[in-house]
Amino acid sequence: MFRVVQRIWIPMVVVMVVAIAVFAVSRLHGVAGSPAHVPNAIRDGSEPVIPKDVIYEVFGPEGTTGQANFLDEHSQPQRVNFTTLPWSYTISTKLMSVFANVVAQGNSGALGCRITVNGEVRDEQSVTAHNAQVFCLVKSA
Repeated sequence: MFRVVQRIWIPMVVVMVVAIAVFAVSRLHGVAGSPAHVPNAIRDGSEPVIPKDVIYEVFGPEGTTGQANFLDEHSQPQRVNFTTLPWSYTISTKLMSVFANVVAQGNSGALGCRITVNGEVRDEQSVTAHNAQVFCLVKSA
């Protein structure tokens, strides 16, 4: 008898653990949003969309020339040369989150940048230095 118990005790423990796990998961499905308990409005596959307008701005003295590097709506780096200030670029997107970044350098002694999301200024920096360079960043817009 002892040999039989010695041979089957491990498979019996495994079967009991699996049975307890199946029971626990089935109970959690009933409590934590199984598809049967989710309202139809949520199950239709649509996602909430909040359009975002992100505006990059570079400002400084009139006649300042230079270049701006920024991330577009697909987070791809872009470079533009500006021949006068202020300079701006607008992104309109329906993505859940946008990483917004602009770096600018000009040939004047003062330069500033600003990132606005849906009318709210999220970052603004200004610098005074020879051939000023400025950087603005919004990690999650």
